[in-house]
Parts: sequence; C-alpha cells; structure tokens
Amino acid sequence: MSIQVVRINTTPVKGTALLQRDEVAVGEAGVHENRRFHFIDPRGTMINGKRAGELVRLRSHYDTDDDRLSLTFPDGRCIEERIRLSDETVTTDFYGRPVPGSVVDGPWSDAVSEFAGLALRLVHIPPTITGTDVHPVTLISRATMEHVRRNANGPVERWEDRFRMLFELDGLEPYEEDSWIDRSVSLGEATVQVIGPVPRCVVTTHDPANGIRSFDTLGALRRARGEREHALSTPTEHLPDGGKLLLGVYAVVERPGAVRKGCDVSVH
Repeated sequence: MSIQVVRINTTPVKGTALLQRDEVAVGEAGVHENRRFHFIDPRGTMINGKRAGELVRLRSHYDTDDDRLSLTFPDGRCIEERIRLSDETVTTDFYGRPVPGSVVDGPWSDAVSEFAGLALRLVHIPPTITGTDVHPVTLISRATMEHVRRNANGPVERWEDRFRMLFELDGLEPYEEDSWIDRSVSLGEATVQVIGPVPRCVVTTHDPANGIRSFDTLGALRRARGEREHALSTPTEHLPDGGKLLLGVYAVVERPGAVRKGCDVSVH
C-alpha cells in the first residue's frame, strides 16, 4: 500500500479550530497561513489552548492575497477586516524560541478578550518565521493515532483533532513515522527532513469542539507506548512531565512546494 497525505490541518490563529485544506504551499517557514497569528496576555506571554481552551470554539480564516483576517464566534457573529499592524513590536517566547511580531490593530483583540474572559492582544508573525511551536512541519500517521485510541477505547468523534498535526498520513504501521528521524520525506512537490518526535501536552485531553477536558489522552498514550528514555533535541521544559510522552514527528523544509490531499509520500 502506498503512503498518502489524507488530511491537511491548518489554523491562521494559534489555538482556534482546525481547518481542513485540500492543498497548501509549503515554504521554508512552513505553510504561510498556518499559525500566522497568536494572542498574548498583558505580560507578553503566548496564549494557547492550555490557558484558553475556549479559543478552539472560534473559526479563523486568513485571506493571504487580500491580507484579511476573519474570526467567527459560536453564535455566528463574524469579525472580518484587513490586517493593520500597529507600530508596537513584541517578541514572544515560543518554548525558548524568541518569535518577533507586531501587535495588530482592529476589533479582534477586544472581541476575543471578552469571549475568553482574558485580556488579550493579537500578534502577527512575519512571513519568514514559522508560527508553529517548534518546527514548521508536523507529520503523523492515522495508524499511530488509531492505535492509541483503540488501546484506551478513546472517543471516535474528532479524535485526530486532539493532536493538531499539519499532515496526517495513511499507509503506515503504527509509529512507523518515528523511524524517519534524520531522513528526507517527499510529500507531493515538497520535501522535508524529519527532526524528531513531538512531545505531547495537556491540550490533547481537551474536547476539540469546546476546549474542555474530556478524556485522559496522555494516560492513553502512556499505556499504549510508554515513556521516552532518551533526551530530545526539541524543548521540553514547558511540559510538566518533561516531554516523556511522544506522538508524531517534527520536520523542517528542504524543498518548498505544493502538498495536496491524496498526494503520494516517499521516504529517502
């Protein structure tokens, strides 16, 4: 059986609901419209699903051609305007990686602050920098996620959404992607190099529909495959367990190109 990309997940604003894409352009900094924005609190700390699970109830869309951002709230209200960057620049700590950005003027910060019950400001990340946590690309196989779910009798509905990976693959054995570390992988027209495994956090325990904790996904992962025994090259200090639970892999971009749903995947 050939290996294929079966799902592509992006979200323009970090922490908001995943969007399924038929095709994306992968550049050196990853997919441009993926995690291009994030929220910070008054101290400048990045806000994600761990601190504001309610964000997953918002749907964000970024029109890169017209530079327009929309946020749709659960009640159907939609805020959409062209992006206007303020003169204020900030540097946000992404787990030890300093990420520069500009505070965005406009209605989004106040509206989301009221919705989430937190004082938030929206930040735009320059196109040459990845807005993902560590590396610009993440990969995971459907077999890997299903093995964890079946082993713990986990929920079927939106199970894959708990892991929020860029590319989901089919045609692999469970955890086979772990064997790709330091190897090149072609996905359609793009080629990436797998760097290492992804440490998982408490966000995986949240219901992707509402951001409320609903299942012990970390416990299921621990029972399915145990804890890591070797040091990682990716940051783990922000994780309560030090990054002992792993699922999926990080990658960097070797050759930019288009990746389409259904395209073939090959390992070199």
